[in-house]
Amino acid sequence: FMLKIVTVPNDNLILSTKQVEKIDDKIKKIVYEMEKILVAQDDPPGVGLAANQVGLDLSIFIIKPALKSKIKVFVNPKIITRTDLFKDSPKRVSPYKKKKKVKLEGCLSIPRIWGPVKRSDRIFLHYQDLAGKKHLKWFTGFEATIIQHEIDHLNGIVFTQRALEQKRQLYREENEELVKIEY
Repeated sequence: FMLKIVTVPNDNLILSTKQVEKIDDKIKKIVYEMEKILVAQDDPPGVGLAANQVGLDLSIFIIKPALKSKIKVFVNPKIITRTDLFKDSPKRVSPYKKKKKVKLEGCLSIPRIWGPVKRSDRIFLHYQDLAGKKHLKWFTGFEATIIQHEIDHLNGIVFTQRALEQKRQLYREENEELVKIEY
């Protein structure tokens, strides 16, 4: 069976996914197909992919934060805690602190659209791996951002909704340039 990335507007992207009851060969085959799709993305390269982005309402996503990263699989993920390192640790505040550079998020299901989304710096996640083993683990930085983006997908939320909720500017990629989207 061939999976492919669905793009907005597609109902799979606005519906919450279902828990995976049993991690069997069918689920493993789906994850394998998702991995092939994610690795094949190169313009732009993808860093994460949720099952509903390939039309399946399963609570699964994979991440690949860098070109050389090994793909990590998350089944039935749930964020237990979020913290913002800058807000929660007074010792890290310096009068010379550089303004945090705003990173733009994109999405394989919303091609050529980019926008800033405020996400937590650190998340504590409960999930299962492909062997069915349960994990409780902290993620920080770019990995934490990707995981929050993918969990939003599993909850039927796309990053553009988050950006608009946060009253942020969205951009469209046109001829290698980012152009403000008027709304």
